[in-house]
This record gives sequence, C-alpha cells and structure tokens, in this order.
Amino acid sequence: MALQERETSSSSINDKQEQNCSRVITIVFLALFIDLLGFALILPLFPSILDYYSQTEDGFYLSLQRGVDWFAATVGMPPERKYNSVLFGGLIGSIFSILQFFSSPLTGAVSDCLGRRPVILMTVMGLITSYALWAASRTFGVFLLSRIVGGISKGNVSLSTAIIADLHSPKARSKGMAMIGVAFSLGFTLGPMIGAYLAMETEKGEVFYLRSALLALTFAVADLIFIFFLLPETLPKEKRVSSVTSGFQAAVDLLSPLALFQFSAVTQGKESPSEENLQNLKILGLAYFLYLFLFSGLEYTLSFLTHQRFQFSSMQQGKMFFFIGITMAVIQGGYARRIKPGNEIRAVKRAIVLLIPAFLLIGWAANVTVLSVGLLLYSFAAAIVIPCLSAVVSGYGSAGQKGRVMGILRSLGALARALGPVLSATVYWLAGAEVCFTVCGAFFLIPFILLGSIKQQTKEE
Repeated sequence: MALQERETSSSSINDKQEQNCSRVITIVFLALFIDLLGFALILPLFPSILDYYSQTEDGFYLSLQRGVDWFAATVGMPPERKYNSVLFGGLIGSIFSILQFFSSPLTGAVSDCLGRRPVILMTVMGLITSYALWAASRTFGVFLLSRIVGGISKGNVSLSTAIIADLHSPKARSKGMAMIGVAFSLGFTLGPMIGAYLAMETEKGEVFYLRSALLALTFAVADLIFIFFLLPETLPKEKRVSSVTSGFQAAVDLLSPLALFQFSAVTQGKESPSEENLQNLKILGLAYFLYLFLFSGLEYTLSFLTHQRFQFSSMQQGKMFFFIGITMAVIQGGYARRIKPGNEIRAVKRAIVLLIPAFLLIGWAANVTVLSVGLLLYSFAAAIVIPCLSAVVSGYGSAGQKGRVMGILRSLGALARALGPVLSATVYWLAGAEVCFTVCGAFFLIPFILLGSIKQQTKEE
C-alpha cells in the first residue's frame, strides 16, 4: 500500500514537471517567434537600404563605399559595382554577428548568477532601443548605430537556449531545442514576406523602411510584455553561481576565440566536466562553428546569386525565404522534434551529407527548377543540424554552468556568422558563384568527419 502511494506520488510529480516543461517550452517558443518576426523584417530590405543611402549621397556611407572601391582597384578587380555591393553588404552585415559574439557569453554568465528572467528582459529592452533608432534613422550613421545596439542586445536567443537547457529531462530539452528551431523557421518565413510587403505599400514622401521599423518596434514591446507576465524563472537560486564576479572571472575565456573552442569557462571550479565530456564539447563546438561558418556564408550569398542570375525582385526573394522557412518548419515540427535523445548526432550527419548536393545544385543551377530542388535539400538539412547539435550540447555541464555552455555555443555561432559571409562574399566576388558554392559545399565533409568521433552521452552528467 505504502509502495503504491509512493509510486502514485512520484507519478504525479513527474506529470507536474512535464506540464511545467511544456509550459516553459510554449512560452519560449512564442517569445522567440515574436522576436524573430521583428528581426527578420529587414532581411529583404537590406540591399535596398544600402541603395537608398547611396542615392541620397549620405557622406558616411559614400566614404565607406570609396574604401571598398579602393580595395577592388588594389587587388585588380574590374569596376563591377553590383559585385562590390556583395562584398560591402557582407562587411556591414558581419558587424551584428561580431557584437553578438561578444554579448552572448557575457549575458549567459550574468544569467547564471542573476537568473534567466531579469537578463532576458534587459536584452529585449535593448532591442526596443535598437528598433526605435532604426525607425528614427535618416542617416546611415544612425542606421548603423541601431544595428550595433541590436547586436549587443541579441543575447536573448542564447538565453532562450539556456532556459530550455535548464529543463530537467533530455526529452524535454530535445523537444525545446526543436521548437526553438521551429520559431526560427516561422520567424524567417513570415518576417521577410511582411517586410517586403510593407516596403511596397509605402505612401508618397514616406521612407520605404519606416513601416517595417515601426512594426519591429511593436513586436519588441509586445515581446517585453509577454515575457514579463508569463515567463517563469527556470534557474532556482540554489543552483546559481555565487556572484557575478565568479561568472566574469573567466572574461578572457568568454571572449577569446581560442578559449571558446576549448570551453575554458566551464572547466573552472568544482563542477568541471569529465575529460571525455570536455573533449566531446570541444569537438561539438568545432563542428558547430565549421558548419555555421560554411552555411551562413552560402546562405548570405544565396540572395545575391538569385538576384543576379535569375533577376529575383525583393518580393521574389521574400517568396524564396517563405518556401525555405515553410519547408524547415514542417520538417522541424514533424521530424526533428521526434528524434529520440541519443540519436541526434546520426541525424546531423545525415543532414550534412544532404547539404553537399544541395549547394552544388544551387551553385550550378541553370533554371529555377534545379534551384528549387537544391533549396528543398538545403531546407531539410538546415532544419535538423542546429536544433540537434544544441540539444546534444545542452546535456553537458551542471545546472549552474548551462548558461555559460549555451552562451559559448551561441558565441561560436556568432563568430562563424561574422566570418562566413565575408569569406563567401570574397570568394564569390573573386571567382563567381559556381566556384564559391562548390568549394564551400565540399568543406562540409570536415564537420561530418569530426562528428564521427563523438561518443554521445545518453544520460546527464
């Protein structure tokens, strides 16, 4: 009788924990979706915004453009301005990710001490400031300042993964990471379409990006209210690190790329992971970085390829993003979240293998049909890799270290996204789309081989 009561009590506790996990996952999904909708509004407008500042003869913008032109002349490139815009856009676009690279591990470390909730609220307030600056911007300097503030404040994505990493079971974490992937897919599906539509609906005398900027601001304010009232704290006080100083004592480890690859910040103190788990973390971090380095570079040059080879308009670009995003959301919602804990690495390796023919098809596509087949394979792979790798990495480290672990992973991703577009844009600029997509596609074999050496843990440390 007593045994039966204990089993019933244990079952009800587990049910309650499962309900709490599901509630947290739903809230994080909705908050991140609202955030990413606002963030993605600018994507189809970015080339047009650069053209706008060029046509209005903005002094700061033109001085930067002269710098790109001087570099082109120095290396003996023909004066083809449309290819210069690929390189110039790549250099500007990387600023956001470089700042994210610095901010992610620091916000992760602060949240390990103060808790997730207050820190994520601070980052959303930073995003509100960023969108307000974008809406008010009439010069390139103010627009660039809005991107800088936004990059510093974008640690909320890293904190979302840390909140999911706080959940008690590997199954809940896997489901949570997959739902984060769905939020990304839906945000990057609907956001660009809405942004392109609002730009087309501009009234006479109105700056074409104003409505998109105001909508992004509205989304950010709604996100702040939603998080404030509904998001619970997922890191109990007893599991937090003792002080902010202990979170920052490895500031060099959090900001040095070499130390990030070594996961040095999680090796300090009594709760350092075992040697085997630390080695696994290092391999996972390197594979994650190389994958995103190659993927983000090719992802960035994709819109230039379709614009120059198939003369895609902004709306056609929006429809392409919509096709990619819907495919990713279907795969993440129907397949990725059903991948059992322990099977993630195998799923990632299969997805990476698909990326090689995907990028070959895209790079050499002579018509939109071949391009569409390449994009379908690309979307399937993109839907699997990041959620699965994030779920695997979230299983490492103690409760008080998960914010730092996920912050480091996010920083490696931001570093990859800062470097990848510049390198791919340069290769595209120098050698053309075919060489760029073929060479980068072949390099996906490196993270595939690295993941083959991982012994995936099946239980928490």
